[in-house]
Amino acid sequence: MRYMIIVKATPESEAACTPAPEEELLAAMAAFHEELARAGALLDASGLKPSSAGWRLRYEGDKRTVVDGPFAASRELIAGYTLIQARSREEALEWSRRFPNPNGAGMPAEIEVRPLYGLEDFAPSPAIERFKALDLPA
Repeated sequence: MRYMIIVKATPESEAACTPAPEEELLAAMAAFHEELARAGALLDASGLKPSSAGWRLRYEGDKRTVVDGPFAASRELIAGYTLIQARSREEALEWSRRFPNPNGAGMPAEIEVRPLYGLEDFAPSPAIERFKALDLPA
C-alpha cells in the first residue's frame, strides 16, 4: 500500500526566505530518504514552492474560477511530501516515526501520513478499467 508523508507548511516556508533548509536538516532528510530507497520503499519525494507560486481552482456548478496564491492559514498548507510503499500500516507508521523533524531538531512541527487509494479499492467499472489502462504506478 502507498502512503504519503505530508510536511505541513510554516510561515517561514511560505515566506520562501531561503530556497532550502539548513544543511543539517538537508543531511538528515537525505539520509532518511537514502534509507527508504535502499529498502525499496521510496516512491517519490519533493518540497513544494510556497503557495504564492500556485493557484487553486474553485468549482461552482459548471463554472471554474482561478484563485492565485498566496493562501492564508499556512498551518493548513503543504510544504512537501514523501511517497512510500509499505506492506502494512504498521510498517508505514515505523517509517514515519523515523522521519526527521521538518522544522529542525527541537522545533515544533507536525507531519501527516495518509494512505492513498489504489484502483483495487474501487468496485469494478468501465471507468476503473480506463484508469487501469493508463498503467500508472500502483
